[in-house]
Amino acid sequence: MVIYFVAMLSIGFIYSKRSNSSSKEYFAGGRGVGPWLTALSAEASDMSGWLLMGLPGLAYFTGAADPMWTAIGLALGTYLNWKLVARRLRRYSVVAGDAITIPDFFAKRFHDKNGVISTIAAVIILVFFSVYVGSCFVTVGKLFATLFGFDYHVMMIIGAVVVFVYTVVGGYLSVVMTDFIQGLLMFFALAVVFIGTVASAGGVDNTVEFLRAIPGYLSSTQVAAPKLDPATGQQLVEAGKAVFGAPSDYGIITIISMLAWGLGYFGMPQVLVRFLSIRSVEEVRKSRIIATSWCVISLGCAVCIGLVGRAMMPTELLTSTDAETIFIVLAQTLLPSFMCGVVVSGIFAASMSSSSSYLIIGASAMGENIFRGLLHRKATDKQVMIVARVTLVVMFLFGILVAYDQNSSIFQVVSYAWAGLGASFGPLMLASLYWRRTNKYGAVTGMLSGTATVLVWHNFVKPFGGVFAIYELLPAFLISLLLIVVVSLLTPAPDTEVLHEFDHYLDDPDDRKVDDDLVAAEIASGEKRAQI
Repeated sequence: MVIYFVAMLSIGFIYSKRSNSSSKEYFAGGRGVGPWLTALSAEASDMSGWLLMGLPGLAYFTGAADPMWTAIGLALGTYLNWKLVARRLRRYSVVAGDAITIPDFFAKRFHDKNGVISTIAAVIILVFFSVYVGSCFVTVGKLFATLFGFDYHVMMIIGAVVVFVYTVVGGYLSVVMTDFIQGLLMFFALAVVFIGTVASAGGVDNTVEFLRAIPGYLSSTQVAAPKLDPATGQQLVEAGKAVFGAPSDYGIITIISMLAWGLGYFGMPQVLVRFLSIRSVEEVRKSRIIATSWCVISLGCAVCIGLVGRAMMPTELLTSTDAETIFIVLAQTLLPSFMCGVVVSGIFAASMSSSSSYLIIGASAMGENIFRGLLHRKATDKQVMIVARVTLVVMFLFGILVAYDQNSSIFQVVSYAWAGLGASFGPLMLASLYWRRTNKYGAVTGMLSGTATVLVWHNFVKPFGGVFAIYELLPAFLISLLLIVVVSLLTPAPDTEVLHEFDHYLDDPDDRKVDDDLVAAEIASGEKRAQI
């Protein structure tokens, strides 16, 4: 693990000179990132430690239904995002003033010269990404506390410092390169532990037979219900067996809630910025195949590790928070020490890749969109990067504050931030790329209504239960999309220049350059004739 730390920090220093040459290099890699790096860095930054801890922990504690439907929703969302958004966003971001961040794209897409759109988007990113960073630091703290028995808080802070240093030094290129390595490592870790767990549990048949004996555990329409001790909150154990009550139904509303996780991808800045930075539009298809394959296999392995882990260790992890360490415990149990070190580095890799992406995007939002876009329009690249690094420090400290409670559930923290970002930006991204009538008034309304609905629904509506218990991302996404359409239709149409950009952004850039040259030549010729 020390070797791994040194390797990641070295990558940051290797790329530091190139990344610090300009803000475009620091925040978007100069738009020169290849398909493999784009695909795996997008998935690694997206999944985070949630993939190796949150999802297996959920499967271990309550059975297949919750994680299975969530995984299906995420796999579908991954594919559709690459299919519907990637090519169009890459092209449009160049046409719309060479935008290098998501707030920057929205501002230039709607020709918002006052910086209102980019400022709102940047604030939303800062708020939810600071929470996201905290969830990654929770993962790091739990990892080292479980592995070595060290103090959670000390380990969490040390891991956070490593992430912070290589992000602040190396910028976007170091983040992408380390994400690529970490994506490979996460894939390897999941595969090794999954195969080892099935073998140790006595094969597929014995594992399935054991799990079927737990009421509702393998059902797709029921959730297993661990019986908890009211005094300790731990699952009861009798005669060496974990005690379960009658399973609860997993109805259509809940299934739709879990599938709705996929909608979040349309608004995830850490994934969307990869579309901006890919080397060419022609390489998007290759990246889509790589990313979707990685996602489907990794999610499947993560869910199965949690399920099979229950068969191997039915009474070891008795709370939902403890259950999130099942991957680590299995790796320690099954693997030789050196291999265990490699595999659990995959968990640290997941947290590092995600938190570094969140930090760099939050920094770019503050530096490019609030400081240069709103406060100081003539700011130099050097000044922007100073502001960005100060923002990194603030997000780093806030993330530590969020992560200080070691009983925080990774799954719950991530689900809240995921809903906020997905509902704020997802509907607007789709409308921006597919509907020419979308205007800046609809854009502002869509972002604010998405954020507000998530906050209100999660805290005040969801507790009513029943149909209102649906995952807040779905109602917030639909309300945001509806208001974008309604407000855009009730307010003035976009300017002619905005409509012209929309009508031509899918044209081949080379063809468009030829057309522009011909138009310029015609104008020059007409002016010459007029003079004669």
